[in-house]
Amino acid sequence: MVEANSGIGRRAQPKSLFESSASSEGAADFELPEVVNEEEGSPMSVSDLTVTYTDKPVLDSIDFYVPRRSMTAIIGPNGAGKSTLIKAALNIVPKLSGTVTFFGRPYAEVRERVAYVPQRASVDWDFPATALDIVMMGLYRQIGPFKFPKREHKDLAFDALRKVGLRKFSGRQIGQLSGGQQQRVFLARALVQGADLYIMDEPFAGVDAATEAAIVEILKTLNYEGKTVVCVHHDLSTVPQYFNHLLLINGEKIADGPVSTTFTPGNLQATYGGRLGTAQLDEMSAILAASSSR
Repeated sequence: MVEANSGIGRRAQPKSLFESSASSEGAADFELPEVVNEEEGSPMSVSDLTVTYTDKPVLDSIDFYVPRRSMTAIIGPNGAGKSTLIKAALNIVPKLSGTVTFFGRPYAEVRERVAYVPQRASVDWDFPATALDIVMMGLYRQIGPFKFPKREHKDLAFDALRKVGLRKFSGRQIGQLSGGQQQRVFLARALVQGADLYIMDEPFAGVDAATEAAIVEILKTLNYEGKTVVCVHHDLSTVPQYFNHLLLINGEKIADGPVSTTFTPGNLQATYGGRLGTAQLDEMSAILAASSSR
């Protein structure tokens, strides 16, 4: 088990989050630490970001920053630009204008401090690589170009697979794993980097409830250790349970801030428009009220 930094959380950390078989109820009771709301040196700061695809604007003048030690969700309807925002920030797709910094510096200067887990749909699962091979890719900077990994590198990769419950699948070809197992492998690749910021694009899409609960507990453990987590997320019902900071977008920024004050029917209606009915908005209000009363 990796011990949490003292003083970060207000409650004692559960005995072994990395190795437990988590339940969704356990994840719900795991209180998040306080965030550090200072823009200077923020793990991720976006200023006036505009992105277009074939002259069609996808994101328009986005401004926001991710507080340190936060669990931040990016939410919005399909086509709102959530994944595009992440990809533009990481220089995967070009920006039309705007700047993005990580820990106050350009991404190229702090790559080793940022771990990225892409959507499962964007990965070529027929690529001839084992689970261990994928995790080892997270150690590329430690191993160095054109060099073979040492025993210590393999030990780190095996340990990361153990933490996500896949040590025995280390030799399995990645395409032969289930969707949930594939997602855990890419999380293990992120873990082995030892990053300070973890960016995940819809990490719970297409996984079963047990895998989702396990991933949530790993992310919350990282958060207790002082790491910052950013997730593109689609399940509104779990936002108050999983996250403490929120960005709502739909081509432009609608709102951002603490979940307790930002996850409101008014902001949801402004973000999703007619896609959410009165019953769904009432349900979200009830969920937030129940979360706040814990």
